[in-house]
Amino acid sequence: MTTSTRGAARTPAVLVLEDGRSFRGRAYGAVGETFGEAVFSTGMTGYQETLTDPSYHRQVVVMTAPHVGNTGVNDEDPESARIWVAGYVVRDPARTPSNWRSKRSLDEELERQGVVGISGIDTRALTRHLRERGAMRVGIFSGDAWTGVREEALLAKVRTQPQMKGANLSAEVATKEPYVVHAIGEKKFTVAAVDLGIKGMTPQRMAERGIEVHVLPATATAEDIHAVDPDGVFFSNGPGDPATADHAVAVMRAVLERKTPLFGICFGNQILGRALGFGTYKLKYGHRGINQPVQDRTTGKVEVTAHNHGFAVDAPLDKVSDTPYGRAEVSHVCLNDNVVEGLQLLDQPAFSVQYHPEAAAGPHDAAYLFDRFVSLMEGQRA
Repeated sequence: MTTSTRGAARTPAVLVLEDGRSFRGRAYGAVGETFGEAVFSTGMTGYQETLTDPSYHRQVVVMTAPHVGNTGVNDEDPESARIWVAGYVVRDPARTPSNWRSKRSLDEELERQGVVGISGIDTRALTRHLRERGAMRVGIFSGDAWTGVREEALLAKVRTQPQMKGANLSAEVATKEPYVVHAIGEKKFTVAAVDLGIKGMTPQRMAERGIEVHVLPATATAEDIHAVDPDGVFFSNGPGDPATADHAVAVMRAVLERKTPLFGICFGNQILGRALGFGTYKLKYGHRGINQPVQDRTTGKVEVTAHNHGFAVDAPLDKVSDTPYGRAEVSHVCLNDNVVEGLQLLDQPAFSVQYHPEAAAGPHDAAYLFDRFVSLMEGQRA
């Protein structure tokens, strides 16, 4: 991504999809050009958490909510140290933020971090197009990146960009050095968390339950995990194609061999799927937002959940499967399209979910899953 940070308020901009459709609007954030996979998010709140979620690395996020930026940007809500989205698309940006915690406008923050965006386009039409045609490569161009350049040339640049399918991205967003998030109050357990693109709220939710979390790089080995002497092991969310994550799969299999309690979220769910012998595949346009209905098949309860995934596990919904680590079953399913949203082993303490129970912007229907992880570690200790 190349950018310049000149005033963008009235600068013309264009969004070009790889199938040739384009949308003209105004620059939002930095002025320049950027490329990524065009995806849409249906969340009406939590844009700051979305922007800073490492799972959005190399994606251009289209907001379906028409009015974005009302509460500005603060220094408490980011899920990581930077904005990870490759580009940002909104219809009607707030002219003036209004919130007691706001430090600056969203436009200013995007410009400060060099994130190229576009506003003033029909995001409803763009979303319908992506639902019909599927997520695809996209470019946003403004200022010198567009002035005097024909759209045919811009389209050619978009089509030279790498696909998300086959992308191995976890190491690009994960921590380079281990760090520790200490338990809040009495320490009850130690967890080794493999960072594949972890969000800040995840170790926070565990710390609230008396867990000391040792966050390890994506390149961590089974020996690195065992050196922590953990009561449990966690595999985080993250970007990219799970079919490329051979190292993470091998490490998880080593954890399963030791029968250490294991919990995975999002990318971690896909890694567990692969470790058990299931395949993964790319969804047409993915699940992104904070209003996705999921049924916990172990209880029958339906939860409203937060999602951010473009890939899914290919596991049978109608039967228990035999795996090298015992019997496994699909524990959660999306009620919109029957996509696998969770897995659990029946003969040892391991489970995962495809969605985000730690979602800082809400909803919080699935927070109990961290308690379920605690119960597994209690049972193993007993």
